[in-house]
Amino acid sequence: MGIIRKLVIFAAVDGLILQPPATQHNKASSLQIRYNRHGATSLQQGSDIDLAQSASLESYGIVGFLNIASASYLVSISRRETAAQIRGSPIYVVTSVALIPLSSQSEAIKAIEETKRDIRAQRSHQTLDDVIDDDISGDDGSNHSDGHVTDESSKPGKALTPEHDPTRPRSHEASVSVAQDVIGRKGQYGRFAERWFSRKGWTFERRRVQGMSADGDGKSERTHPGGNDNLSPAEHDRRKISKDGEGEKLSIDQMSNHAENLLPPRTDATSNLVTRLLRMTRVLFASRSFFYSYDYDITRRLGDQRSPDTRVPLHQCVDPMFFWNRNLASLFIESGNHTYCVPLMQGFVGQRSFHVSPTSSSDPSQVIPEAEADIEDVTETQKRIGSQSDFLLTLISRRSILRPGLRYLRRGVDEEGHAANNVETEQILSRTSWSPGDKIYSFMQVRGSIPLFFSQSPYTFKPVPVLRHSYNTNHSAFKRHFSNITDRYGEVQIVSLVDKHGGEAEIGQQYEEHAKHLVSEGGINGVNTSFEWFDFHHMCSGMRFENVSILIDHLGGTGGALDKHGMTVEVNGKVQRRQTGVVRTNCMDCLDRTNVVQSAFGSRALEKQLEEEGVKVYLQTDTTTQWFNSLWADNGDNISRQYSSTAALKGDYTRTRKRNYRGALNDLGLTLSRYYNNIVNDYFSQAAIDYLLGNVTEQVFEEFEASMMSKDPAISVQKVRSNAIEVSSKIAISEQSEELVGAWTLLSPQEPNTVRTFPFEEVVLLLTDTAIYAVRFDWNLEKVSSFERVDLRSVTGILQGTYITYTLTPSQTDEARNVGLVIKYRPSKENIARVNTRSLSASLGVTDDEDADPTPTSAISHLFDPAETLRFLSRGGSRPALKLLALKALPSKSSLTTPDAQSQSQSTLSERDLVNSICEEIRRAAFGADDGGGGSDTGFSGGFVEEREIVGLKEARKSTGYLEQWGHELKKMVWA
Repeated sequence: MGIIRKLVIFAAVDGLILQPPATQHNKASSLQIRYNRHGATSLQQGSDIDLAQSASLESYGIVGFLNIASASYLVSISRRETAAQIRGSPIYVVTSVALIPLSSQSEAIKAIEETKRDIRAQRSHQTLDDVIDDDISGDDGSNHSDGHVTDESSKPGKALTPEHDPTRPRSHEASVSVAQDVIGRKGQYGRFAERWFSRKGWTFERRRVQGMSADGDGKSERTHPGGNDNLSPAEHDRRKISKDGEGEKLSIDQMSNHAENLLPPRTDATSNLVTRLLRMTRVLFASRSFFYSYDYDITRRLGDQRSPDTRVPLHQCVDPMFFWNRNLASLFIESGNHTYCVPLMQGFVGQRSFHVSPTSSSDPSQVIPEAEADIEDVTETQKRIGSQSDFLLTLISRRSILRPGLRYLRRGVDEEGHAANNVETEQILSRTSWSPGDKIYSFMQVRGSIPLFFSQSPYTFKPVPVLRHSYNTNHSAFKRHFSNITDRYGEVQIVSLVDKHGGEAEIGQQYEEHAKHLVSEGGINGVNTSFEWFDFHHMCSGMRFENVSILIDHLGGTGGALDKHGMTVEVNGKVQRRQTGVVRTNCMDCLDRTNVVQSAFGSRALEKQLEEEGVKVYLQTDTTTQWFNSLWADNGDNISRQYSSTAALKGDYTRTRKRNYRGALNDLGLTLSRYYNNIVNDYFSQAAIDYLLGNVTEQVFEEFEASMMSKDPAISVQKVRSNAIEVSSKIAISEQSEELVGAWTLLSPQEPNTVRTFPFEEVVLLLTDTAIYAVRFDWNLEKVSSFERVDLRSVTGILQGTYITYTLTPSQTDEARNVGLVIKYRPSKENIARVNTRSLSASLGVTDDEDADPTPTSAISHLFDPAETLRFLSRGGSRPALKLLALKALPSKSSLTTPDAQSQSQSTLSERDLVNSICEEIRRAAFGADDGGGGSDTGFSGGFVEEREIVGLKEARKSTGYLEQWGHELKKMVWA
């Protein structure tokens, strides 16, 4: 079932109208999306809707719907560029999207006009080639009846010549001047004309292809430490546009203003962040990180492609692991409007054509990129079109959506075995003609975070990894991770690049230990997993990055994984050989060191593939292969920006195979930029990514406003809490005669015997038929830190009521949701307090005279009954010897959308009902069927459970200092 390649969006009176071109090949009907309603309905031909006066916008596909704060927005592709071609099918990169509100016609018109102004502004700052290449005027049938791409380079079976190199700008069919036609079409004299008319002369193109700065005068190098050695050609263009006309800055500013104009008038916590979310959505989709194709499934590797079937929608064929907009497009999918659903993949797609000129059999062949051919070579180059020496190298990186996110906020693995920064990279070698009888080669690699539970603080330059959870929990996730990989790729060769000394050593050792444990268990269903630890920083110290060849030679030697796994080869659409394993490379971030090593693996694979074609080259030393280095460097930069918001470090070596001090200085600047993003921008960006992918609900923004952070769904909180209760019960309840009545997880001040001291921590409360246990749990190590046993006979009463600890956000001041209880009890010999150090130490009981608490301070004195104090004083006591156990209910609703989290949210009592239930259980355990009324045994006047404010809103506001308020507002201003 084909995808609608182009459509027009009308802002009609009753709703948006999505109208595809009416052609003999396109049978899809128009859709109407009514304002303030969810869902799309088909419009039959001849529907009585006047669109003549309606504002309209051309679109190249629908991303989906964004629903937030009771408002909905249609997200559509407004601009795109061609990134590559595979078998005649263009691969596009999204460069801009439109967000059209579904609130009213006036708001929709306003958004459409804003988008048109943005497009005009971007055009005004484009180079000549960009204007000629502009897809807005249409190459998808706006001027053709069949609605298909009509560029010569896009026709199936057409040879991809230098004139049709997808990495170069292409002209459309519109009439242009001769000079524009020559330059834009890159014809026989195109490169000559481009260089002749260029102010930078003949050196510009040669310097660009070699990975050098495009500015021959060296000004760029002096302006930016380290020069522009690690910038892609596209980055050079973007910097030039920004420098000459502030085009990039203008575009982002317009995104911000446009997002504010789209914001519906609301005042709750979510809507306060909607402007940022809309802006984030626009910037995210304009980051040149999302790719799609109408005809080719870019989410599946060669040999795993599904047979074309026009009856099956493309979104049902794509690999769900890489279907990024599945959540946003769910409304179209569920309503059956499959032709409107354009699956997007996040990652990278790049392509270079090159020519191998044969030499004598004793010397290596020379590799010449087509874009580097001089005017003298043009005639000969055209004669070689479709010859046996013209090749095309395509690089596709696919980012998994199963543990998405940003650098320090998504580390390690989740309990399902999904690793952070998990990227599959495929290198495809083919002939430029894509003739069915020619061999097509595919070489696969993967990268991903170390598959253990660990975290790193973003507040230091070189944070030490901190391992989380028990060994068994880690090994279970570790095993699941490699089970997923072996099911997908076969054998696994692990290559760990972390340091063997210093802060990374411990997690590297744990990684190796779990790998050995897995081997001792027989691998995954008998499939082998090998581990290689290559200390990159030690082996390549002193900028000796060429020492990576030691690792390549080791894995590529006799019996090594590289030759053992092989590569996939396809001829006539049939797989002749299949790659039987994969190299999984990682460092700490899986970015910079990993980029260098993966490009080296790719270089070796290309050499082997060309050798099979009868051509022998040495890419590591051949100075004419800078195009290959630049392609891999562009790939590394894209992956790095998606995970760390900056280009990759060590990019100068990846591009030029040379490392110098200018590159090191440039890396320092990128490191500082990463540090800023880690502590300022990434927290909200992470919440937005999780929301767009459907991993969390709108409540994530309420949680973000309260703490300026978002939860990591790496492991089920419900399972962790259940495990904590089980462990706590075994450790704390030593008497077999005691029967467990109830168990809960609650918040409690970290300092005991207080009500409002920070920070609060999550504790386990156990209730047996004879005692209450307050257990402080180490959630990282899954062990009991300490616990206190309170005999029920020493409990004098319970207060329950409003318990407000913060007043910085609306959710924190909601009296219905901020509820808790305070258990008052007398110290006695039956009470036990234990602290778990290396060995359990016990403090058994205290007398009323020993360690009795001092007189209550004003902060908690209101919790003690005046009559009770008077009674103690009349008995000769100098102070009320009572202790407190303050507990506050956790939020009942979870922002996570996992089945466990949602089922828990639906079945969980509200905060107030939960507190009422706990108080009632304690009362029954203490008094059985009695009502727990006041009596001489309890030493408490009035009912055993009393409703009273613990910390009311007024008191909480008084105790919230100005510094605390200013600090939160400053964070909110910066983070949100």
